[in-house]
Amino acid sequence: MSIPTVRFAPSPTGYLHIGNLRPALFNWLYAKAHGGRFILRYDDTDRERSTAEFADAIAADLAWIGIVPDLVIAQSDRLPSYDAAVETLKASGLLYPCYETPDELDRRRKRQQARGLPPIYDRAALNLSAEERASLEAAGRRAHWRFKLSGGDIAFNDLIRGEVHVRADTLSDPVLVREDGTYLYTLTSVVDDIALDVTHVIRGEDHVTNTGVQIEIWRGLGGVVPVFAHHNLLTTSDGEGLSKRSGALSLRSLRADGFEPMAVASLATLLGTANAVEPVATLGALAAKLDLSHISRAPAKFDPGEVAALNAKLVHGLPYAHVEERLAKLAVGGGEDFWLTIRANLVKVSDAAQWWQVATGDLPAMTEDETMMTLAADLLPPEPWDVQVWGLWANAVKAASGRSGKDLFLPLRRALTGRDHGPEMKSFLPFIGRERAYARLIGARRPA
Repeated sequence: MSIPTVRFAPSPTGYLHIGNLRPALFNWLYAKAHGGRFILRYDDTDRERSTAEFADAIAADLAWIGIVPDLVIAQSDRLPSYDAAVETLKASGLLYPCYETPDELDRRRKRQQARGLPPIYDRAALNLSAEERASLEAAGRRAHWRFKLSGGDIAFNDLIRGEVHVRADTLSDPVLVREDGTYLYTLTSVVDDIALDVTHVIRGEDHVTNTGVQIEIWRGLGGVVPVFAHHNLLTTSDGEGLSKRSGALSLRSLRADGFEPMAVASLATLLGTANAVEPVATLGALAAKLDLSHISRAPAKFDPGEVAALNAKLVHGLPYAHVEERLAKLAVGGGEDFWLTIRANLVKVSDAAQWWQVATGDLPAMTEDETMMTLAADLLPPEPWDVQVWGLWANAVKAASGRSGKDLFLPLRRALTGRDHGPEMKSFLPFIGRERAYARLIGARRPA
């Protein structure tokens, strides 16, 4: 098989969300697993909505995940190529002018539906004479241009869905050129794929019918039809599609909230596949897991809470070297020993700052048994402290107070940390230190 060339083609009209990331990752991982090439193509022909700001944000989001394109292009720079393709299709009789207004087309569709006919374009424009076209144009009508479909069965083998058939006779001839002369994605995407030697088109299942149409355009332009793979889409728990308006799920929001890029990438890739949804440490390891044939054909329901759960699992295994610089920016001390002590209690790396505050900062006095806390304070051993101190001290308090189990350990934890749960006290206590531990125990007061 030739080296694959794939592309991810977002419209720079908004910020990427986790649903957009899914096809980007499938393409990137497939290319890297097979030694191929990944192209980032901005489909920016929507001049009113496309902005350089959104394009820059897309590049930044992909870089955060670890996706670095081999080539970046913008459709707005390739208009002459589309002009040439249109002339080729016109010359071959595959592109023909139509003059109906949207209202006229809508009324025609309704009449067809009332007669029990499929509401597809009836190709009335093909029957117009040259004089009739000239008359319409003289009256101010501007033509939009439709591609003439074959009307037959369009079949292709899909790497995910198997053999797929699209019946062209159930579809309207697609508009490729609007009245204002601008081009639709259906055309520009094919022209670019031919020019860039794209070998595999991996995209959402909402493009299946569109693929049937585009195959005929590929053939009309004399291009080599690529291999297709149409993956399932991420939906909300209610089955609704994700959109760019899902601000909380945008990659920039997830990044700002402190989530790890590989937690987001792992979830976006593995959800809705035969693989277990688990944190994967690198894109290389994720590429080794990806098998397009293992992607389910059912929609993949996405729960935002899964991002946090997966992130926590990933953080729990992060080595100190991976987080050292971030901990320094958070003013978290204690080095590797502190990180290894607290990481199993974190959802995000940034949560480490809370535990450093618990260890070294001021805490409000807790409401505990004053007699027991005073006894415990008096039994604190002298420093230096290590991981053996907690066990020795707790045993001494147990013997002196007669308490054991939860009645012993929970009040001590509360008085020392202000929390019911947290890191193992044998490792955490040395970071509190004797002076702070004594002050916190003495500050504990009898319940009112």
